[in-house]
Amino acid sequence: MTSESGSAGRPVALGVTIDDVHYGSAAILLAALSVGFHVYNAFTGLIPNLITRPLHLALALPFIFFVGYRDDASALARHSGYGFGLVGLAACAFIIFNRTDLIQQFGAIRGPEQYAVAIALIVVVLEMARRAIKIVLPAVAALVLGYAFAGPWIPGYFGHSGATVSYIFGTLTITEGGLWGTLTGTSVNVIAMFVILGGFIAAGQAGTGFMAFATQIAGRLRAGGAKVAILSSAFYGSISGVAAANTATTGMVTIPAMKRLGYPRSLAASVEAVASTGGQILPPVMGAGVFVMAELVRMPYTEIMVAATLPALLFFMAAWFGVQTYARRYDLPALSRDALPGWGAVARSLPFFLLPFSILIGTLAFTSYTLAYAAVFATFVTWLTLIFEEDGTLSLAGWWRRTQLALVTAATQVAIIAAVIVCAGIIVGVFNMTGLGVKLTSLIVGASGGELWIALLLTALAGLVLGMELPTTAAYVIVAAVAAPALVELGIEPLYAHLFVFWYALLCTITPPVCGNVFIAAGIARTPWLPVAGNAMRLGVGLFIVPLGFIANPALLLIATEPVAALGAMAQIAVGLWLISFAIIGGVRRLAFELARLVALPAGLGVIFLV
Repeated sequence: MTSESGSAGRPVALGVTIDDVHYGSAAILLAALSVGFHVYNAFTGLIPNLITRPLHLALALPFIFFVGYRDDASALARHSGYGFGLVGLAACAFIIFNRTDLIQQFGAIRGPEQYAVAIALIVVVLEMARRAIKIVLPAVAALVLGYAFAGPWIPGYFGHSGATVSYIFGTLTITEGGLWGTLTGTSVNVIAMFVILGGFIAAGQAGTGFMAFATQIAGRLRAGGAKVAILSSAFYGSISGVAAANTATTGMVTIPAMKRLGYPRSLAASVEAVASTGGQILPPVMGAGVFVMAELVRMPYTEIMVAATLPALLFFMAAWFGVQTYARRYDLPALSRDALPGWGAVARSLPFFLLPFSILIGTLAFTSYTLAYAAVFATFVTWLTLIFEEDGTLSLAGWWRRTQLALVTAATQVAIIAAVIVCAGIIVGVFNMTGLGVKLTSLIVGASGGELWIALLLTALAGLVLGMELPTTAAYVIVAAVAAPALVELGIEPLYAHLFVFWYALLCTITPPVCGNVFIAAGIARTPWLPVAGNAMRLGVGLFIVPLGFIANPALLLIATEPVAALGAMAQIAVGLWLISFAIIGGVRRLAFELARLVALPAGLGVIFLV
């Protein structure tokens, strides 16, 4: 669930204030409408899909095309945005008000008016995605859409018998097979509510709570500043699920603190970039991708959340091991006693974080309420806590100011995710219509020669390449549609296959040349990004190793049913990660250490994959 911000002509993502982009009362009203609709939908659940899903898109359009532009946005971007937005709103309204007639057409477009609406919707969705997250995803969607039309003229294996123009446009725009498919349904029914929760948490005092707690726990340890960054980013990411926002939010505190303690700038930035990446794999929220995964795997989200817990902890353990190794090299100290907030300060501030977290976990674990209900309950309690100032006093003016910020932050991020999900719906819809996904899956199986580990490496490479220019969710959806079935065909359980794809889609956040978290952290640290990326890849070695580890040690995901075996697998992989981290980072520059590093790498790999 990554997002970009700061480019001319594009809306601003999570982590900015209202004043940064001059949101006015109209934008705040639109944000309230968006949040209000999604909360209402979570409680009703009986509105037809061809109403809720177009309305979800319609409420997202203003935050891409109308509001949220920075001062340096061009006049062309602004004026064309109004045109695209108005056309998109009219097309969504047409679908909503003609739903009863459209569902009787069984996916076939009729008449020039419906053709115009279908073409308008597709063009607006492609442009919406381009403005929100750059060109790659809409370019892939346009290419796949072109394949749907050109299939009959493509020779050989990748050709298809074709379909009428009426059927292609109809399936994508007036049925639940394209723009309004299950991905969009997941976005409107589940993802949006968790994004709204993250927006309200970011606007309040929760950050003070988890930062104080992390500082009190880890600050007294060696390399305390870096370990505080790891813990605080884990806490924040566990609810926000947005890697870029995590870096921007916690990084504004942790990176300057590490610099003051004498950390090299590139190391300070890389610690935050890696720790913030882990937020997208740490339950309970895990970013938008996990909700899409639950839909694709047909498995309850809570089961995925439990299964993913130990791998996520291993990732943070690997980062912790790396920081400990760097501590030897740079003699990184603990925080002074004066820098620790004290347990009294923790007790005063931590409830702001624990309340929504506990409500979310408790509702999911001990009630039969849906995911959306759990998010609504946690959001409501978080909203009430916005009345408190940092010193614990009550302020209605502050509560109203923070409520506005929460609304705009949430609605903006919902819009960016909607742009990703609805555009990805074009790709999935064409895959289903033409069988292209099955053909690409067969190609992967054939290229691997039926060897599982070759297929895994091909899948990992695909996730890395796509992740260079796509948000995690989009990269995951595309690779999962193609590669996950190939892995399942080679004997991998669906959950393992999809988690494997999901983890490698995350690599884009720290792997050059396009590494969003690294760029954000380097900007905060005011240092060149390439050394930051190098350190981040060393600290984030868990992203590369852990997915292969749970394929080699399947018990790792069985904590719910086989806890002893799962914890044993976790210990085994942790030892391997410690050895690998030592091998690639090193420590004190002595001959004995350097010789030990030569042995540590094969030993670590052997512990994980051969023992």
